[in-house]
Amino acid sequence: MTAPVMRRSGAGPSDDGHVSLAGSGVTIPLNPLSDFVIDGDRVLLDGIDLGIDVQPVARPKFYDLSTADGVSYEKIARLHGTDVLATTVIQKCIRYSQSQRCRFCTIEESLYAGDTVAVKSPEQIAEVAAAAVALDGVRQLVMTTGTTNGNDRGAAHLAKCVRAVKKAVPHLPIQVQCEPPGDLAVIAELKDAGATAIGIHVESMSDEVRRAWMPGKSTVALAEYRQAWAEAVRVFGTNRVSSYLLIGLGETADEIVHAAGELIAMGVYPFVVPFRPLAHSLAAHDGAGPPSAALVADVTDRVATLLRQAAMSGADQQAGCAACGACSLLPAAGG
Repeated sequence: MTAPVMRRSGAGPSDDGHVSLAGSGVTIPLNPLSDFVIDGDRVLLDGIDLGIDVQPVARPKFYDLSTADGVSYEKIARLHGTDVLATTVIQKCIRYSQSQRCRFCTIEESLYAGDTVAVKSPEQIAEVAAAAVALDGVRQLVMTTGTTNGNDRGAAHLAKCVRAVKKAVPHLPIQVQCEPPGDLAVIAELKDAGATAIGIHVESMSDEVRRAWMPGKSTVALAEYRQAWAEAVRVFGTNRVSSYLLIGLGETADEIVHAAGELIAMGVYPFVVPFRPLAHSLAAHDGAGPPSAALVADVTDRVATLLRQAAMSGADQQAGCAACGACSLLPAAGG
């Protein structure tokens, strides 16, 4: 099977093809060595039809358009899953040096490959968002950013982009993603601009793991993350704030579930996602592989139980990675 919509590099921990599986948007690694085989629109295991319908997500119509100055819309924002528009508004990161970059991230690789532009203007993103909604039925927008030198760490540009999009497409829910800003007042600025939800992604609550996997980002103390989460929950509300927790960085199931429980107690949705190495990442270069299926199932089931007990659902965030859910098994597990 080929997947017309894919993400092979960029910000984030997953290398995937985007498909509709049994009617739900999911991202799956396209691994020729997998025991699972796609035959037409069916999923086979050892030649047995599992009774699951699968369809690749079609190339969106807005990809064929360009801005007035000749920049392809596809270089401004990409379709994720079946109906999510996503963009990295600043495609460079101050932490991307060999010694400081996150081992799972390839945020600047898509820039080097010519697949995107370094900084997307608010006007460009608004133009693409309006086209994606009109032509392809996009229902939410995710905007992330590489970390900048400024005290806001990129959040100020995100706020400008949110304002422009809400002016062009007022009804479109938007999630913004950034590191904890040095000035927490920026969080309220993002909400005032029109953001629906916010992701402040820590990836791990273990300082040992953070130093090993995110040497630059780990210099932002966990105490700073907790302060930012608390302020974000105050501003956006319970279950409108999320954080990635990656499965497969060396932590046990108990450690990840404990971290998820801490986030849930704060009103933050723990988006637990299996780490899947991106090509050109330091992790892939070092031969790191994904976690075992057993670990993913154990963590996902237990975190989903905690989320149900707290009456927290990813879909209720309305926009963002947790609302989409395609990179995680939490939606299937009831979280």
